[in-house]
Amino acid sequence: MSQRPFDILIIGAGPAGLSCAIEATKAGLSHVVLDKGSVVDAIRRFPQQLIFFSTPDLLEIGGIPFVTAGFRPTRIECIKYYQSVAKYYRLDVRGGQEVKQIGKKDNTFLVETPSQQYEARNVVIATGYFDHPNPFEVPGAHLPHVRRYYSEPYEFMGRRVVVVGGKNSAVEIALDLFRHGATVSLVHRGTKLSEGVKYWILPDIENRIKNGEIAVYFESEVAEIHPEAVHLRGKHTRVLPCDAVFVMIGYRPNNALLHMAGVEIEAESLAPVHDPETMQTNVRGLFVAGSIAAGKYNNKIFIENGRLHGAHIVRHIKNRH
Repeated sequence: MSQRPFDILIIGAGPAGLSCAIEATKAGLSHVVLDKGSVVDAIRRFPQQLIFFSTPDLLEIGGIPFVTAGFRPTRIECIKYYQSVAKYYRLDVRGGQEVKQIGKKDNTFLVETPSQQYEARNVVIATGYFDHPNPFEVPGAHLPHVRRYYSEPYEFMGRRVVVVGGKNSAVEIALDLFRHGATVSLVHRGTKLSEGVKYWILPDIENRIKNGEIAVYFESEVAEIHPEAVHLRGKHTRVLPCDAVFVMIGYRPNNALLHMAGVEIEAESLAPVHDPETMQTNVRGLFVAGSIAAGKYNNKIFIENGRLHGAHIVRHIKNRH
C-alpha cells in the first residue's frame, strides 16, 4: 500500500501521460505515473527507421524545446527527448507496473499492480492503443510467421513477404522490405491505397507498383494463411507463396480498465464517454488523455493534440478544489 493518496495517478507514460504529470508538478499536485513498460514504450517499439510526420515543435511537452538534426524527428530522437523531459521535471514514473485492477472507495481510487496497491484522489488513463491490433480473425492468423508489429527489414532479404493493409504503415513497410531485398506483395481490400498515405511516399509506392517491383492485389482480402502460402479471395482469388506475413490494419484501445472503473463506452466508436473540455469521464475524478479518448478513431487524436489534455485535466482538478 502506498503511504498516501496521490493527487493524480496516471496510467501510461506516453506523451499524453507525461504531459499530465508535468502539469501536476507545475500545479503543486502529487503524482505517480505507472506503465507496464517504460517512458514512451510504444514509440520505442515503433519501426526502427521511423521518421515522424510532425515537426518537432508540435511534439514538445512541458515547454522544453525539441531540437532535431532534420526537419522531422526520428524515432530515436523522440525517445531521447521524452525521456529527457521526464528526467528534467523529475517525474515519478514507475516502469514495469502493469495495472491489473482499478476501483473506487468513497472518494479514493484504489489501483493495483502485481506488486503494489496505490491510492489516488484522481486517475488519468492514458494507455493509448498500440498494444491492441484490430481483429484479424482468419484461419492461420496466429501462426508464428504472421506478425502485427514491424521493427526492421534485414531478416527478410531474399524472402517472400505479404503485407496486408493500404494505409501508411502498410505502405512504408512494403517499401522498406522491398528496398532491403524482399519480394513483396501488398494486399488491400480497398479499390486503391488510402487517401491518407503521406504525400511524399505516395509517388514512391505508385512507381514501385507500376514497375512491377511490388505486386498489389486491390479489392482482395486474406481468406486463410498456411505456413508457406496465403490464400486470397475477392477480385484476386489466388494463392501467394510467402515466408512471412505482416498484418498492418491498425490498432484500437483496450477499454478493460475503463470498464472496470465504471466508465461508459460508446458502442459505435468504442470511445469513453467524457467531457472534451475537462477530459473527465462519467466517473467523477477519472479522466482520459491521449488517443484512448478517441476509441477506434485514433486518427483524430495524435501526440500533437493529446499532449494538450494534461493542462485541461489539471486545471479542472485545481478549480474543483
